[in-house]
Amino acid sequence: MTAYDVIERKLRDGMVQGQMHGCLRDVGRLAGGYASTGAIQPMDLFQLEQLAASLSMNAKEGTDKWCEAVKFGRGQPIDWEEPQEYQRRESKELEWDSEIGGRHDTLKVVDSNWIQDEEIHEPNDWQPVNELIRYLSALFQSDDHVGYVTECWEKDGKHLPKKGCFDRTAGELIDQLQKCKGDIGAVIGDTLPEVGAWIRFNPFDGVGIKDENVSELRYALVESDTVEIPRQIALLKELELPIVTMVHSGGKSVHAVVRIEADSMDVYRKRVDFLYEVCKKNGLEIDRQNRNPSRLSRMPGILRNGKKQFLVGTNIGKLSWAEWEDWIQDLNDDLPDPEALDSVFDNLPDKSPELIAGVLRQGHKMRIAGPSKAGKSFKLNHLCIAIAEGWDWLGWQCAQGPVLYVNLELDRASCLHRFRDIYRALGREPKNVRNIDIWNLRGKAVPMDKLAPKLIRRSLKKGYKAIVIDPIYKVITGDENSAEAMSHFCNQFDKICAELGAAVIDCHHHSKGGQGAKRSADRASGSGVFARDPDALLDLIELEAEEPKKVRENRAVCEAISSYLDKHAPGWQDEIADDDAMVEKKFEPKAKKLLSHDQGEELNHIMMATRMPIRQATAWRIEATLREFAPFKPRNLWFQYPVHITEANLLNEASPAGDEAPWQKKQGVKKMSKTERVIERKNGFVQALEACSMDGPPTVTNMMEYMGLSKRTIMGRLKECGYAAPSGQIVKKEDI
Repeated sequence: MTAYDVIERKLRDGMVQGQMHGCLRDVGRLAGGYASTGAIQPMDLFQLEQLAASLSMNAKEGTDKWCEAVKFGRGQPIDWEEPQEYQRRESKELEWDSEIGGRHDTLKVVDSNWIQDEEIHEPNDWQPVNELIRYLSALFQSDDHVGYVTECWEKDGKHLPKKGCFDRTAGELIDQLQKCKGDIGAVIGDTLPEVGAWIRFNPFDGVGIKDENVSELRYALVESDTVEIPRQIALLKELELPIVTMVHSGGKSVHAVVRIEADSMDVYRKRVDFLYEVCKKNGLEIDRQNRNPSRLSRMPGILRNGKKQFLVGTNIGKLSWAEWEDWIQDLNDDLPDPEALDSVFDNLPDKSPELIAGVLRQGHKMRIAGPSKAGKSFKLNHLCIAIAEGWDWLGWQCAQGPVLYVNLELDRASCLHRFRDIYRALGREPKNVRNIDIWNLRGKAVPMDKLAPKLIRRSLKKGYKAIVIDPIYKVITGDENSAEAMSHFCNQFDKICAELGAAVIDCHHHSKGGQGAKRSADRASGSGVFARDPDALLDLIELEAEEPKKVRENRAVCEAISSYLDKHAPGWQDEIADDDAMVEKKFEPKAKKLLSHDQGEELNHIMMATRMPIRQATAWRIEATLREFAPFKPRNLWFQYPVHITEANLLNEASPAGDEAPWQKKQGVKKMSKTERVIERKNGFVQALEACSMDGPPTVTNMMEYMGLSKRTIMGRLKECGYAAPSGQIVKKEDI
């Protein structure tokens, strides 16, 4: 990891909306500090400037702020020293797998069925002094203090090593060994023949022999007493461990000193644990008592109970911990092997079952895109219900099963009420509410690459058919206009699909401006990755529907009048012609002639209650880009809070809103005066008040829900129209 690499990573990670200026300031100053000491070269600095500009919302502004920060940073030189947070350790990929329970199952790299044991024999031409010199030269620098033990004490019939020596350097020992004329004992002291001698494989500070006295955490010991020596050696070599020295213990094991290259005890522990786990997964059970950096190992060039403690080899396997770790990861990249088509051509696997008939398969991805206030979240809530109950959704049949709704936008109470409101609007009995789980994360959202493993861990045993994430702008990482950043973001959905076998469904917003002239796949905001990544993209566009809305209102009001007459004026069909019963303006006065005054007033309330939701409804068209299925004809909908209702005919000729040129939009539009706007506002409010009075005295809460306005706005309208709500119940001021 170079200084350039660190700066590049900090830029890519930090340039997110709301934090860009702070990132440019802090990272730019750091880059300037490194540049002033030569850790970053001028050409590298120029490339970083280009990167900062490309990641900024405004390239010129980003460049200016970056250059200003670099200039400031040059006045505070920083010498390059690789930060601990960027030094090599267990990779994020392995951490990802470990979090969802699959990491250690991927560490097996040796096939025990094919490995060949490696026999080894004691050397005939044994030169103990030379072996010890080779051992010391491989492990230590000349000024390193070396700890070793040649004396022991006995307990319960076992010989145990004493504290030994730790105040001599490797250079001193090598110099004396070269002059000892083959008498090792003259240099290190005589040993007990049946016991042998030990040496500590890490350098010490010359003061003590505890872990805290280790001056550098370079190595760890790999030893196994449960595997035959020929198999031990074969496995150690097959695993390509970065072995510095391998010594035959003169007993039933070999001692391999492996490069760890840690700069802290925390890193040392993690790397040793990882090393031992790799060995264990591949059939080499390690003695974990040897995990401490101050442990003793067998010294070569010494006799032990008539057996030679001899050097098997030096610098075996990979040359460094980093190289070995990369090698292990490459072998465990979780990528499938290529397969020959002819091997499966006549026996193809079954496709994933359809979750939404003709639209989406289970385990695939779907995105709903649309402008603000198109009811995208309501549509997703409705979809959750349809999957949980096995109902149709906007005309598409859904397979039944459990579903998880990840709520990132609404507070908990509002989200729960919305589900109940949709159930009620659908007019169907909720028989399988238990199939819906809601994960409320408003105010607790984290970037998608952090959320995905947490979501997977919580969902592994749930058997969800679908995971619905609403909305994704809350968890986007990086610049949504960057194809590279969004590819990484969308890959998190692939991981969820792969691990859980569930479909992942989300919603995203349109870019700004008119969308009518664009293809459906090009309307979503940000990089084109958003539209091209999902297996199914359903795009919503609003329609100009004033005339269809009038037709729909007329139809609904006439049906309401018919239903009322059926109840209160049986035989009314004999008095009113069929043609008149299809036109509200003709039907209403004739109907009232058959009713009493009070019944006429009641009918007025019913008509108003029927009329208002239709007037407030908006018209939409769904267009699709599908990867797995044939395209379908665009489907038209009414969004009548809180559900979308399919429309078969009325909207077929409707045009997308915003299709007109600017000069066309102003044609024929008469600007209302202030007085006219007040009158219209008052009339609308009184009509809504009448509709809310049908089930009893209206309240402020009723009006807020009916009109979709805040409490403050409702209170202002009450005052404007001569009403008050002293206890929440609305009354005329004159009646107080």
